[in-house]
Amino acid sequence: MNNMMLTSMEEIGNLIRETRKKQGLSQEDLAGISGTGRRFISDVENGKNNIQVGKLLLVIGALGLNLYIFNKWANK
Repeated sequence: MNNMMLTSMEEIGNLIRETRKKQGLSQEDLAGISGTGRRFISDVENGKNNIQVGKLLLVIGALGLNLYIFNKWANK
């Protein structure tokens, strides 16, 4: 997958939904393999802002996605 700059929970949710569907997974399947709940997956995919970051990282890892954080202020 190409590098993407995601700037909102809506964009993150869309990426999660797209990746899940490409892998042929239901929300229930993804919840099971990531150790979260189906409601949490739904909230993420719908761009809810009040989600738990730790659980989001579990979902990202379960889909085989990588999270890269770029600190634009580092080394200045």
